[in-house]
Amino acid sequence: MTFINIEANTDMRFSEDQQMIQEAARGFCQDKSDIETVRKLLPSEAGFQANVWQEMVDLGWLGICIEENYGGSELGLDCLVPIAESMGRQLLATPFFCSTLAAQLIQRAGNESQKARYLPRIANGTVATLALLDNEDWGATSSQCTLNTELPNSDLQIDGRKQLVEAGAQADIFIVLCQQGEQQRLAIVEREQLDDAAIQAHTLIDETKRAAAIEFNHVRIREDQLLDASASDALNDVKLLGALLTAAESVGATASCLNLTVEYLNTRKQFGKLIGSYQSLKHPAVDILNMMEGARSQVYHAATLLADNLGKLTRDAEIACRMSKVTANDALLFAGDRAVQFHGGMGFTYECDAQLYIRRAQWGQQQFGDSAHHRKRLAPLLLA
Repeated sequence: MTFINIEANTDMRFSEDQQMIQEAARGFCQDKSDIETVRKLLPSEAGFQANVWQEMVDLGWLGICIEENYGGSELGLDCLVPIAESMGRQLLATPFFCSTLAAQLIQRAGNESQKARYLPRIANGTVATLALLDNEDWGATSSQCTLNTELPNSDLQIDGRKQLVEAGAQADIFIVLCQQGEQQRLAIVEREQLDDAAIQAHTLIDETKRAAAIEFNHVRIREDQLLDASASDALNDVKLLGALLTAAESVGATASCLNLTVEYLNTRKQFGKLIGSYQSLKHPAVDILNMMEGARSQVYHAATLLADNLGKLTRDAEIACRMSKVTANDALLFAGDRAVQFHGGMGFTYECDAQLYIRRAQWGQQQFGDSAHHRKRLAPLLLA
């Protein structure tokens, strides 16, 4: 019999900074995003309240991982996780994640001029986002969006269409993934460089979120709008960070979904008894709790490794981010499904709040790769 030895870093810490941020974030999100507010924002164009966004900026959340020289507090990537979990718990949707990830990409792959130009703007609330996908495949190794460098006057031109750009209609700064021959390049495009008709809003299954398709056809840019030519490592790291933040958000949503379900089990009666007294409903509720706590442990383990890692993410950090996404995906999918089932016929109606969580689960599992995507990449990391 052959035994496979899988060695993995299992370190997990919860720092004082994380604790303070978690307490502040939970209180803020509870105050600003109760379930009635969430539902009121569903039909709105932006999907979030401008005053709440400004308060998040004033709290310094947009600058947590931005260097102090550029208007940030430089606290570390681990401090983002409590905010993401708290936002997920209250279904508070803002451009926080996409702006944070765009700032990370500029910070990791930009030159000093680009950092000085864009990072202070993001820290002060300018919405930035990533335009990476030509389709729904997070595993694509090339882009159909092209970068043409053979133009007069040393101009560059982007041609292509990007799908599912988070906060695409609200963003002023776009980081666009392009193909230049055999090489992938990243370009910073500003809103005024796009035609008014270039942005077409998507309708997402999770109506608390906003995304758009964007036409980048014949967009002229300058050489100084291109990030470093060897930005592939930075892009891979930012995708992993995006997966981790989505996982943390999903863990928070799972906790809230479980609370909703348990409250219903403790109030709804069937055949003269509370339905929560039946083992067929008790056991799945416990399964949700176990899955949620397992996913939370994975998320904060990954946060610990990120706190120790200032440069390119290590193999251990990559494993932790991917495992976080897998376990959080599975936990929220299971919780959302059971929440709808346990609410009976009412659970299948749009008016039931269980719908908000099953829809969030469907959206969250695809963002930055579903469970199959990450398991496929975990196998060689763990078993090679």
